[in-house]
Amino acid sequence: MVLDPFKGTVFLCLTGLGTMGNSLVFVSYMHMFQSTEKKPIHLILAHLALTNIIMLLSKGMLKIIEAFNFGNFLNDISCKVVVYLARVSRGLSICISSLLTVVQAITISPRHSMWQRLKLKTPQHILSSLLCLWILNSLVSMNLPYYIKSVNSMNITQVKNSGNYCYFLPESWITRWTFLTLMILRDAVFQGAMGGASGYMVFLLHKHYQNVLYLQNSKFLYRTPPELRAAQSVLLLMLCFLFFYWADCFICLSLTFSIENYPTILYVPEFLTIGYAVLSPFMLIHRDGHLTKCCHTQ
Repeated sequence: MVLDPFKGTVFLCLTGLGTMGNSLVFVSYMHMFQSTEKKPIHLILAHLALTNIIMLLSKGMLKIIEAFNFGNFLNDISCKVVVYLARVSRGLSICISSLLTVVQAITISPRHSMWQRLKLKTPQHILSSLLCLWILNSLVSMNLPYYIKSVNSMNITQVKNSGNYCYFLPESWITRWTFLTLMILRDAVFQGAMGGASGYMVFLLHKHYQNVLYLQNSKFLYRTPPELRAAQSVLLLMLCFLFFYWADCFICLSLTFSIENYPTILYVPEFLTIGYAVLSPFMLIHRDGHLTKCCHTQ
């Protein structure tokens, strides 16, 4: 293992900052959900924060241990749990972000719209949807526990170029492409739903903006409804998510087909994988006035 204090320090700061921000968001939204102002979307946002915490602790802490070259205390079971949680939390981040966008789009849709029939009106509906997402992502990543080993249980010649404490055993061609296809299909379906719902929200917000201009010209006072302010916040979250997701994909593909190997650039995808989990809670705190008050109270 090569000691890399700079990488370890950056990951330590990002992981600590992100975990603190997501913990505040999770506690605040759970507190709001239990109060008289509870809304189903608060449960989704709290679950997104919980997913971010799992990703930061599983992905970030492993990178910190590797960068500072700590003694390898991870056995086979620890490696399986850490890598499996990192993969599942990444998939959950995509799915919950998509669910959040769809629910918010339905929330701000006109009262007599056909989309109102799909509205998740009770916490039980939200919990059922989140449980289905957990099951889906657990199944999509179910091949990982079998193919992950700790380097302590492997021969030195097998892992001398692995660069980390957990080693991936070679998979069969059928297994690799089956689960890769499932992951691509999952990402495509949920990002497609996210894109459609985001486009619909942009259309509704544009109509709202035109109404505001008309009312202002008519010298009426008008305030943006809370649902539309929440929609704007969700759209910013989705733009943030899509930026980190596609930047990660683009750089990984570029490195895969690149002839030359630049060690500095190799760090970029590792930081991008946790970028959304670090930045999203602070975007929510900045945008949501109720959340800011709740954080100050705590």
